[in-house]
Amino acid sequence: MGNKFKEKTRRQEFLERRDMNLKKYDYYLVIDLEATCCDKASIPRGEMEIIEIGAVMVEAQSLENVSEFQTFIMPVRHPKLTPFCQELTTISQEQLDSAPHYPQAIKDFHKWLSNYSNYLFCSWGDYDKNQFLQDSLFHKVETNFTNEHANVKRIFADSQGFKKSFGMAKALRIAEIKLIGTHHRGIDDARNIAKLMPFVLGREKIKPKN
Repeated sequence: MGNKFKEKTRRQEFLERRDMNLKKYDYYLVIDLEATCCDKASIPRGEMEIIEIGAVMVEAQSLENVSEFQTFIMPVRHPKLTPFCQELTTISQEQLDSAPHYPQAIKDFHKWLSNYSNYLFCSWGDYDKNQFLQDSLFHKVETNFTNEHANVKRIFADSQGFKKSFGMAKALRIAEIKLIGTHHRGIDDARNIAKLMPFVLGREKIKPKN
């Protein structure tokens, strides 16, 4: 009994500290990436490249979407999209053929970010941060916005009292929020994650099932 109480108290203290840290930001930078992929092991995980950045800047107090950024990116390691990737993301080869390469795309992204300060990079899981780091290392490009990051997939589960985390689409269903746009499109998924932020932050609670 005593150990369980202590464990619960430590967890509660951790959650309170985390919540305080989340409150210190003026904006939440919600990002979702799409990357080259395949279903036949033709593209190793370490060679996947970002093909779309979708970002939504969310004002921390109102949780309103105040600005958006979207760009496609032309990959260089595996420049031709696999049929599987095209079907999954609905991104076409033609869209990528006319898109900037990663260094220019990040330059454009930084220009958009320069309009804001004191923001926290948020994504549904750690994949997006790790993919940014991988591509930036390969292209020798700096991405300072990745220094502070929140895995809102995990925070959503914690704040709503779930023992396990869920994919974004399931989280939307649980929160009774309609998925907008196309799943596995960067900008659409970023918009959907932004709609989940009240639940991520615990300002709204999942309605209990009768």
